[in-house]
Amino acid sequence: MNHNLLNEMCLRQLTLSAVHEGETVAVLSRGSERSDYADAFLFAAGQLGASAYHMRLPEPSGSSGAWAVGESGLATNPRAVEALQQADMLVDLTFLLFSKEQFAIQGAGTRVLTVVEPAPLLARLMPTPELRERVEVGAELLAGAGAMRITSPAGTDVTYRLGRYPTMSEYGYTDQPGRWDHWPAAFVFTGGTDDGVDGTIVLSPGDVLLPFNTYVQTPVTLTIEKGFITDIRGGLDAELLSSYIESFEDPRGYGMSHVGWGLDERAKWHGLTQFPGGMGMELRSFYGNVMFSIGPNNELGGPNDTPCHFDIPMRGCSLFLDDEPVVVDGDVVIPDMRPAGRR
Repeated sequence: MNHNLLNEMCLRQLTLSAVHEGETVAVLSRGSERSDYADAFLFAAGQLGASAYHMRLPEPSGSSGAWAVGESGLATNPRAVEALQQADMLVDLTFLLFSKEQFAIQGAGTRVLTVVEPAPLLARLMPTPELRERVEVGAELLAGAGAMRITSPAGTDVTYRLGRYPTMSEYGYTDQPGRWDHWPAAFVFTGGTDDGVDGTIVLSPGDVLLPFNTYVQTPVTLTIEKGFITDIRGGLDAELLSSYIESFEDPRGYGMSHVGWGLDERAKWHGLTQFPGGMGMELRSFYGNVMFSIGPNNELGGPNDTPCHFDIPMRGCSLFLDDEPVVVDGDVVIPDMRPAGRR
């Protein structure tokens, strides 16, 4: 992407995130990854009168072959964590989410923005205040609910008992102390109580397996009892899902984590075919998708910090809060959550 255009995008992002004179912005990267992003954010922070610096971690020394969340690269470097805690805002180009170090940084009041997607996608899904308003409507509605039910024509019928964990909103920028967000993003989510998720989820062709970054090809039936998957049935996709979870040798990898729905009408379901270098944020955000997660719930304050994690956005589902419809057959039906042209 053009150097000047990337600078302008990052300036717009930090403006939305309310960076101002007198603040300190830290940019965290790893190895040679996203050095152009780091330069652009440093430029943007300077344009807004903030002090800025770049902390560059070494490349990981090895890999298990699995995408293990929570491994920040900062666990053995408490001085780096302390430095980042002194910043007003951290731009995370490495994906710290689910790590104890990110929680410690947020706990000090530092707001955190993760940016790891390809630049053309960042440009197309630039966050807006209008989108934030719609996401916050959804967050308020979700926060007040005691139960969520998800159904689908394929046979999904699962119930989440709510109220134990907070509701989270993602709209692509952050201007509040201690708050995390991810650019791009537009969805709301919470978690069921630890033993309060029961029923059946049937993954249909076209649903998405993240972090595989693949589309489901054959139906997969998941049986959930008291917050844990007890059975996975189907063809090749079911075998891959089971094999991946088993590879972590951690039974908590079968735990049910967060759940919610997407609200960005600009996001495309076919986005993986356009941006194979990303981690699927467009797929998490596309309008009317219902997404559930398997694995860690420590992001919500829960006890499960397994490194085994799946996000699975599904199409064509219906979602009800306390028996009131929010998403019907993949379409958001609450007027204040719909884009202006769809109300």
